[in-house]
Amino acid sequence: MLHNLFALPAALPEHELFEPLATGNGIVIERIISVGHVTPEGEWYDQERDEWVVLLQGRASIEYEHGGQIDLLPGDWVTIPAHEKHRVASTSSEPPCIWLAVHAQLAT
Repeated sequence: MLHNLFALPAALPEHELFEPLATGNGIVIERIISVGHVTPEGEWYDQERDEWVVLLQGRASIEYEHGGQIDLLPGDWVTIPAHEKHRVASTSSEPPCIWLAVHAQLAT
């Protein structure tokens, strides 16, 4: 079946949308759609696996618990090591953010 990473749902999500695209052997590939969504203040992602993520559309910022922040534009990607606490500080609404994320134990 043919799919398109840029195809948006008919109704944009109220909450960030996480869509698993492929899984297996400890790897998860997912599409994330963010429409002005942010991680609530004081909450941090603390993931068991490394995450490689690329922003395909929109503008976004990721903040790290240690105080750093990165701003992403389409095509920018970052690897977030397992247990590196981070949060989504901002995402654009127009256009919505479309991310592609790979969760796995990655070699660096």
